Amino acid sequence: MKTIFEKIRDKEIPSYMLYEDDLVMSFLDISQATKGHCLVVSKESYKDVLETPDHVLSHMMVVGKKIAEAIRVALNPKGFNFLSNVGEIAGQTVFHVHLHVIPRYVKDDVTFSFHENTSEKDFDDLLTSITKALS
Repeated sequence: MKTIFEKIRDKEIPSYMLYEDDLVMSFLDISQATKGHCLVVSKESYKDVLETPDHVLSHMMVVGKKIAEAIRVALNPKGFNFLSNVGEIAGQTVFHVHLHVIPRYVKDDVTFSFHENTSEKDFDDLLTSITKALS
């Protein structure tokens, strides 16, 4: 079964398309987290960032930057979040790689929570585990 992004790509359902080339397309997100929130989506179907070829991911970010620059001129946000969820537990609801470009404004209500109570030992253990996996 096609994902919603494949249906948009194939023009089976309408979208507010901002940009399109051979590898990606960008359109306004139907669920606006903030004014101007858009997506950059690969045309080829890959489940998530971890399954997407590097050249496609690189291009997605370059296009995301281009879209953010246009949003900055058009809407004057104070910042941006670039976000890609991987897995249901991380909030991924469409299993087709996509990059959220979320303009940020002084009084928007988008929040993220970070933990500041990580111990020195926890950091050392994380460093050891991750660097070992990189080898």
